[in-house]
Amino acid sequence: MWNEIGRLKQKLITQFVDRNTKTISPKNCQSVEMYFNSEKMAKTIGRVAEKTPEVGEIVSGLLVKKAFTYQIMALDDLHVFSQLCTTNISQKITITYTGAFGVLKHRLKQIFESVESLPDEEFEGRAFGVHERLTVKYESEKHISLHWRSDPISDMVSDSVVTLVLNISHEIPKVAVESEEATKTEEENN
Repeated sequence: MWNEIGRLKQKLITQFVDRNTKTISPKNCQSVEMYFNSEKMAKTIGRVAEKTPEVGEIVSGLLVKKAFTYQIMALDDLHVFSQLCTTNISQKITITYTGAFGVLKHRLKQIFESVESLPDEEFEGRAFGVHERLTVKYESEKHISLHWRSDPISDMVSDSVVTLVLNISHEIPKVAVESEEATKTEEENN
């Protein structure tokens, strides 16, 4: 058996003499470490490939791997150049909230930079947006609802708002006092 391995080794050495190859024949159960240097290259296709980037310019898109090839493409080109498709997930959660809607808006303004009233005739102005990612709507005297399109940042904002609503619900006596102060502050600002 060893002679056959030795002959194979010699045959490989003579066959690949002109290349930079190293042929080894380890003993049984001897570990062998091999290092492979491989560069990974991705081709840009679709809208991403329309403009040649300058040296050092960042190319932005989706990296899609199929077998051993990589392609960078725009999100809108995904269904054209692959069998993949995208979808948007809209989420809604209804939370029990018995406090004043103005207090909730005031508390959210203390945490978030952008809390804006939304024109919503169905709820008679009782809806507002948080960072243009999340909509908070007054549903009834006992419920509010949060609406958002799912993505990591919007999910984080919605988690923060839910946490704030649940914390306010546990602090009803304190919220009642702050509600009066918030109403007075809003009246003074208007």
